Parts: sequence; C-alpha cells; structure tokens
Amino acid sequence: MDTAASPVAPAVPAPRWARWVAHLITLAVLPSCLWRLGMAMGFPLGYTTEGFAVIRPPGVWGPLWLVLLSVATEGAALLSFVLVGRWGEVVPRWIPLVGGSRVPRFAVLVPAWVGVVVLAGLWTPFVFWWRFPDPGMTEAGHMMVGFLYLPLVVWAPLLAALVLSYQRRTARGGARV
Repeated sequence: MDTAASPVAPAVPAPRWARWVAHLITLAVLPSCLWRLGMAMGFPLGYTTEGFAVIRPPGVWGPLWLVLLSVATEGAALLSFVLVGRWGEVVPRWIPLVGGSRVPRFAVLVPAWVGVVVLAGLWTPFVFWWRFPDPGMTEAGHMMVGFLYLPLVVWAPLLAALVLSYQRRTARGGARV
C-alpha cells in the first residue's frame, strides 16, 4: 500500500490545556538549563571554589558536558509537543519513504510512559533538596539551586497528563479529553 498517496484521517486536535502544558514543561526546565550554561561559561553560581572544580572540571569536557546536558534536557522537554501536535500521529512529509504515514500510537505511548517514570525517579527527590546541605556549595547557592531545580519536580506529572490526553485522543473512538 502506498502510504504517501493514502490520506490520513484528520486527528482530534489536542485540547487547549494540553498545548499550554507542553509549553509549561519547556519553561519548567529552562531555569536549571540556564544555570548550567552559566557554569559552563565559568561562573561558579553558588559553588565554592572546590565544589566548582568538581562540577565543572577544567579543560574542554567540563563546560561541554554542562552545555550538552542543558541542550539534552531542553530537547527532552520539547518532545512533549509530539503529544499535542501532528508529529505524534503522522510522520512529517519531508521524511523520506515514510513521510505522511500514520505513527503507531504505541511508538509514542511506550517511550512517553517510560519518560514519566524516569523523570519521576530523577526529579521527585528534589522536593527534599533543602534537607541535605551540599558541602561544595555556599549557603546562598544551595538555596538558589533548590529554587532553580524545584520546577523539574512537576515535569513528570505534567508529562503524565499529556500522555493520558494523547492516549485518549488517539484511541479508536477518539474520545476528547
């Protein structure tokens, strides 16, 4: 069957709240990414001299690691738009051979639910950040980092809401959420 010639039925659009949540996810990860980029540029941003040398070792790899981590984090957050846009349902036409064909919903749902579990495991412990002082940070730096990383705690529940919405929208009946 020629998938490029066969039209894909119009999808049930994502609800407005889901599109807002996708934007909120990208904004929630932004403070920690910007903080890491500042450290990559050489600013200690709350670390003591010794602590900064550990988190950002001298040479090329220390700053490069912080930049790559920030880019990967924001990139992962941007993937939430797959759950509210057409890319989660139809392969973009510009992709050779498969462009325009339907995306199997489990190809989206399985990685998305795995992402929810991984993000919950990574970021939920930051709720307790202030209970455990970091000897490599100044007191003010420890407080600042807590506030910069605290928004990451909401990433998993917000993503779970998007995945549930996508799951309901793409079900056979296309039930609207």
